[in-house]
Amino acid sequence: MPKVLGVIAVSGALLLAACGHNVEQRAATGAVAGAVVGGPIGAAAGAAVGTAVSKSVDN
Repeated sequence: MPKVLGVIAVSGALLLAACGHNVEQRAATGAVAGAVVGGPIGAAAGAAVGTAVSKSVDN
């Protein structure tokens, strides 16, 4: 059961990282999703993923 919950949480975090219309919004949603899943380290990772997704989507 913990593995299933972890997979669901990580999947949700990755989906939320792409939400938003610009770099700041995508980084913010990624940070919030990361914080929910992994605390402060997850927040930093989520913000980085949100920024990377934004740069690849905007091009």
